[in-house]
Amino acid sequence: MIDNRGQVSVEFLILFGVLILIVMLAIVFVAQENELNIAMVAARNGVNEGAATSSSGIYPEDTFRSYSLSKTRLLYPYSVSIVKIDYEDLGYDVNYEKKKIQFKVYAKTSKRFSNDDLVSIGDRINYNLRKSLAISFNSTSSTNKLYNPVFSSHYVFTTANVKWIK
Repeated sequence: MIDNRGQVSVEFLILFGVLILIVMLAIVFVAQENELNIAMVAARNGVNEGAATSSSGIYPEDTFRSYSLSKTRLLYPYSVSIVKIDYEDLGYDVNYEKKKIQFKVYAKTSKRFSNDDLVSIGDRINYNLRKSLAISFNSTSSTNKLYNPVFSSHYVFTTANVKWIK
């Protein structure tokens, strides 16, 4: 008689080992994708906050004083619509030893502004985007007061100038 009771146990152990290996590989991939998803959600929240506070004329005190002298048009309510938020993988950054991701916001406004005014509005939007990222990844202490760049476990985030659509 042939005793094959031990064969099932070996096959089960091999199958179980392969499944554990597949799960471990999937966790690494899913964790990085989850980090990018968190970043995109934080970016959307920050952009919406930046657009809302800019378009309603709500600024920090020092910015308000500066705009009172040179950019009075920005002190009155106007409408900013966010058309698209996108990001680009810029590859591995040797300075930070992480992958670099650059966010880009596409927006349009209800009024005609000078290029200088649009840059100021865009800076406010990007500031809030980066601030939201820093808060989401609990990295406010590891960046500067402009939240540029923002760090997470696997990525370093920056922003490109807002692209204004006419």
